[in-house]
Amino acid sequence: MKAILTTAAAVIALSGTAAFAESHGGGDAAAGEKDFRKCKSCHTITAPDGEDIVKGGRTGPNLHGVIGRQAGTYEDFKYGDSIVAAGEAGLVWDEENLVEYAADPKGFLSDYLGESAKSKMTFKLKDATDVAAYLATFSEEGEMEEDGEES
Repeated sequence: MKAILTTAAAVIALSGTAAFAESHGGGDAAAGEKDFRKCKSCHTITAPDGEDIVKGGRTGPNLHGVIGRQAGTYEDFKYGDSIVAAGEAGLVWDEENLVEYAADPKGFLSDYLGESAKSKMTFKLKDATDVAAYLATFSEEGEMEEDGEES
């Protein structure tokens, strides 16, 4: 009986993880955690209470809560004009557009704004699907789902 309950618990846990990944663009958050090493030279993930989840550089903004955040609005960070303009035009980060942005920041902003744009982010991440899934775990929605609460 104990083995059956253990197996059932494992199946339920794994199905929840798969559902979370599927609902968040299909990326693998665990793989994204490893891939984020490429990002931490410029970005940190610091919780609102000041806890450093991933210590990183300060060249880019803190990426805690980036999924669901209006572009160019992280407090006390000096953004370039194009990303601020995109945010003012309604750009809110989700996993899909974050993946597109990471692949070609300048091109993404130019397409979004319909005009030539600049980006301070010069690094291009060919496929940021897993990184976006990882960052989603630090969004308000991702944290509530991990805690078992409804979003």
